[in-house]
Amino acid sequence: MGKYQADVQALLQAIGGRENIQAVSHCMTRMRFVLVDPGRADTSAIDRIPAVKGTFTQAGQFQVIIGNDVAVFYNEFTACAGIEGVSKDAVKAAAKTNQSPLQRLMGTLGEIFAPIIPVLICGGLILGFRNVIGEINFLDGGTHSLADVSQFWAGLYSFLWLIGEAVFHMLPVGIVWSITKKMGTTQILGIVLGLTLVSPQLLNGFSVATTAAADIPVWDFGFIQVQMIGYQGQVIAAMLAGFVLVYLEKFFKRICPEVVSMIVVPFCSLVPAVVIAHTIVGPIGWQIGDAIASVVYAGLTSHVRWLFAALFGLLYAPIVMTGLHHMTNAIDSQLVNLYDGTNLWPMIALSNIAQGSAVLAMSVLQKKNERAQQVNIPACISCYLGVTEPALFGVNLKYGFPLVCGMIGSACAAVISIGTGVEAYSIGVGGLPGILSIKPQFWVNFLAAMLVAIAVPFVLTILIGSRKLARADRGLAESADAPVPAAIPAIEEQPQEAPAASAAADVTSPLSGRVIPMEEIPDQVFSQGVLGEGVGIEPTGNVVVAPADATVCSVMEDSRHAVGLSLDNGAELLIHVGIDTVSMNGDGFQLHVKEGDRVHLGDRLITFDPEKIKAAGHPTTTAFLVTDPGDLTPAFATGIEAQAGQTVVIRF
Repeated sequence: MGKYQADVQALLQAIGGRENIQAVSHCMTRMRFVLVDPGRADTSAIDRIPAVKGTFTQAGQFQVIIGNDVAVFYNEFTACAGIEGVSKDAVKAAAKTNQSPLQRLMGTLGEIFAPIIPVLICGGLILGFRNVIGEINFLDGGTHSLADVSQFWAGLYSFLWLIGEAVFHMLPVGIVWSITKKMGTTQILGIVLGLTLVSPQLLNGFSVATTAAADIPVWDFGFIQVQMIGYQGQVIAAMLAGFVLVYLEKFFKRICPEVVSMIVVPFCSLVPAVVIAHTIVGPIGWQIGDAIASVVYAGLTSHVRWLFAALFGLLYAPIVMTGLHHMTNAIDSQLVNLYDGTNLWPMIALSNIAQGSAVLAMSVLQKKNERAQQVNIPACISCYLGVTEPALFGVNLKYGFPLVCGMIGSACAAVISIGTGVEAYSIGVGGLPGILSIKPQFWVNFLAAMLVAIAVPFVLTILIGSRKLARADRGLAESADAPVPAAIPAIEEQPQEAPAASAAADVTSPLSGRVIPMEEIPDQVFSQGVLGEGVGIEPTGNVVVAPADATVCSVMEDSRHAVGLSLDNGAELLIHVGIDTVSMNGDGFQLHVKEGDRVHLGDRLITFDPEKIKAAGHPTTTAFLVTDPGDLTPAFATGIEAQAGQTVVIRF
């Protein structure tokens, strides 16, 4: 009889039976199902199963949280159900059948733009800096810029365009590469296709509007002429070209014999893709991109632009929580290329600032609630710097009214921004530093909008929160909830030396980096303590070591991203590198141990590549949890810089 026989039978029945399971897999902590009819799953019955710690649905997958023993549970479940598990990629692909077309489109856009966004932000800041040193005349009575009076600044102004041109003029190369990467086809073919769209042999796409039709060069094939137009900065055209290449390569891989595929597939994929890109999808994509940007631009410049701005500012934060905000990246890029700037992106930055201000107010209201402050302060800082998820999910959505107050402040600020014509050079840092991407003639206007985005949510949240927040939430009275693990006192003052291996009650950090509260981990299973209390680590290193003497009780041999440990004192730990990194299938991870191994403090467990994790669109935040404390009570240290195998972060 299996360890979980009764539980797996109960789960199989509650989930709707074998016939309701389209695909199933597992990661380090969860069973991942794709159900034929998700409505048939009885979540209340599933939650009552002893081995189950919770359920939720994400990206079309019905996930059942088991914990460290998920591999054993999974094997017993598949044996009981008489089905075979599949790979994570297969589950992910099957899950898309449970998503609406809009959800699939937004998911695809998000995965395409995620690797590109950092360079767009960098490019926007560079354009802003070039503007400061070369376009603003604040010397000699407002007649000269820094570049006008200094050879150094003039040289720097010219040099920085090398990067700016690479970012914005060559954008199609990055887009086509990202599409081939996301779709699993040959990335170098995508890069070459992208280069053919921006080749210097072509008329620069930014010069087409000012070039007479008779002066546009052509390829003359006798029976047809094709204009030699480049697609510098074009987004939609590059995306269409990328998908043409992807589907051509997949088609020829399917029909071509393996023995000649290395020769036939690249040639038969790339050459037709380049032809189709320049004759069909390029011109079509150009027109579609222009049309979308024109509609948005018309709305932002019409006589009812204040209404458009108010609605966008009000709804942008909820849009972020659904993932639909990825579409704005494509629209922003198109606006920049068509109109030499975007008035959409400033409203996005203002929305982020507004949500951060609501968190700032919560920090004031909860200044005596030490546990809440461990979430509020870092979330506020990250939000002001353009990363909103900790603020949205960790604070504002949790209490409700701060989210609404931030939305109201965002709407007010957006009306000011659009009403005064604020424009940005490009996408930038979506928070307070975003002013560097704003055109200088609009700095005063943007500052006014920024002040509104700070003041309105702050005041509203203070007024509502002072009446709505319970005394326990404000730290003015003892909470009726069960006590939470205490923080380790004065941990920062402890010497950063490795504790003796015999000190079984002390558990060091498995990874070098900043230790953050559990609530800030950008994964609801970890942040809500479903699997146990713990901390998150924002890594500065790339080697996971044993935090104490222990026995390896579980590993993910295929994905190599997580390990479970059993301490000598009976407690069990989970170290999970990155968020949703199971989907990387081990790429960028090296596992140094196997289940059953005995490890000692400082022994290597996992080596990983942070850049590969980021390039795949995943946070590198590492969850470090006590999944089973046994008879002990753990205490945690947060807000410190930890050294792997040296700094104590858990004490029993």
